Amino acid sequence: MPRLISRTFAVGCVTLLAACATAPKTAVKNTSKTFSTVVVDAGHGGKDTGAYRRSGPPEKMATLDVAERLDRKLRESQLKTVMTRSSDVFIPLDERVAIENSQKNAIFVSIHFNDSRRRGIHGFETYYHSGDSFDLAYRIQSELMTIPHSANRGVHTANFRVLRLAYYPAVLVECGFLSNRSEGNQARDSEYRELLADRIAEAIVEQRYGAGVYRGSTQVAAQSQPASTGSDMSPASAHH
Repeated sequence: MPRLISRTFAVGCVTLLAACATAPKTAVKNTSKTFSTVVVDAGHGGKDTGAYRRSGPPEKMATLDVAERLDRKLRESQLKTVMTRSSDVFIPLDERVAIENSQKNAIFVSIHFNDSRRRGIHGFETYYHSGDSFDLAYRIQSELMTIPHSANRGVHTANFRVLRLAYYPAVLVECGFLSNRSEGNQARDSEYRELLADRIAEAIVEQRYGAGVYRGSTQVAAQSQPASTGSDMSPASAHH
């Protein structure tokens, strides 16, 4: 009988430990109105090419370019920034999570481009996990919708690791479909990528400081219609 009791106790302890291991370590701190730092995450990189179609650049290159432009615009707006990568290197998801959670009073914005087997699908999507991240996600999506001929695919919850494990408000932005000929061609164009970065920056800055505060570049302000042809970004040889 003592042996049975010991075995039952041991099983109970293992079950309790397993439950503790899977439980959330900490609640998300809502810094959506008070943040001073923005962690800018360029999706994919290095051996992880991301989406790649003939109609557009490799996702890892497009995300890095938009992220670098966003980083510059946020710093010009007096926000501190931290980039998870600033070159074509592979950063594991857990390392990205560690970078975002190591900051104080921050938010996290991950830049991606979408892909689909159905070439006709197009438009912007923004994802979040914590309810404290919804306002930021919605504002970014709304600003992207001011881009001419944009399609609204909505704001959605997602269980992505970089969102689920974030200590602070975190969103992931899908900046169009590389599998769509029109949006893939637009992603090749530097002025269009500048426009994407500008709209995301405007949403972030005004989320923090209020409407009407952000001042975009003259280049973007004068741009009434983004170009859909021409390229200054050469496609890589790697495939998704």
